[in-house]
Amino acid sequence: MKKTSIAIVLAALSFSASAQVQRTAKGAECTIVTKNNGPHIKEGDIITFQVEQLTDKDSVLFSTYKAGKPVQTQVRASQSIMDLMDVFTLLGAKDSALVKLPVDSVFKGHEDAMPAFLKKGSNIITRLKIEKVQSLAEAMAEKEAEMAKLKTAETTAANKYITDNKLTVATTPSGLKYVIKLPSARLKPKAGDTMLVNYVGRTLDGKVFDSSIEAEAKKANLQQPGRTYEPIEVVQGEGRVIKGWEEGLALLGEGSKATLIIPSALGYGERGSQPVIMPYSTLVFDVELVKVKPGKKAVTAPVKKAPAKKVPVRKKTAAKKAATSKKAN
Repeated sequence: MKKTSIAIVLAALSFSASAQVQRTAKGAECTIVTKNNGPHIKEGDIITFQVEQLTDKDSVLFSTYKAGKPVQTQVRASQSIMDLMDVFTLLGAKDSALVKLPVDSVFKGHEDAMPAFLKKGSNIITRLKIEKVQSLAEAMAEKEAEMAKLKTAETTAANKYITDNKLTVATTPSGLKYVIKLPSARLKPKAGDTMLVNYVGRTLDGKVFDSSIEAEAKKANLQQPGRTYEPIEVVQGEGRVIKGWEEGLALLGEGSKATLIIPSALGYGERGSQPVIMPYSTLVFDVELVKVKPGKKAVTAPVKKAPAKKVPVRKKTAAKKAATSKKAN
């Protein structure tokens, strides 16, 4: 997007008879650039909007245009001048505005936190464009429909990958798909065991995003400064890796090699790990279970045995002693 000088924008607005300038209770000065006839935004609405924030000297502080995605939020009672909630209620769908936020008001009470590039008496210039206004119910319905669409697309892409690569996979009840390429009858990991694992992680389009193997990382031109290329340690059952790893590695014996096809539900879910792993992405991992180190077994206290009962010895009576003596004679 071509950057237009803030000074030029402000000058143009000052000569525009249609420009509407309003000041909020918290001191923000809002110049409405484009005003439609729709209803104003109200508390509780879900809004989707583009925003760009700059200094007085046109230095960009934040831009959704550069991020490639608008912001979505629910409008609530304003807590600070920076949350723009008072400004949103002056606008409606498809409206645009230019807002001046005095830095003295933004950092009032915590002036020491003001960055050096902002000067006392200056402003943070904010450009807003409201893309969409929805009720909470409408936004939730749209989100659910979008999720269903993405899940369907994920399943289609995963099935295509399996078909294109002529893989014969096994599938667990959770949805994990796997191919054991080198089986092993040796020790399988149990909860608490430490596993040493070599791996290469790929997206379905074949892009390598991570590897513990130096040759594979170099082949994929991965930039992993400071990375030590060696099998990583994973403790089974600790939950420090994605669920697909824990489930998949538990199926292998020490020395096994396998390909794990991990759906997003067992991976990075609806958020992904951007910019490489997008939301609802099935991932492919080639793994080798190099070694299994058994965890320390819990020491159980020895069971205390009840002391043996002493069998009482009856003393012989004098009569019996005499009888015994006679028999002996």
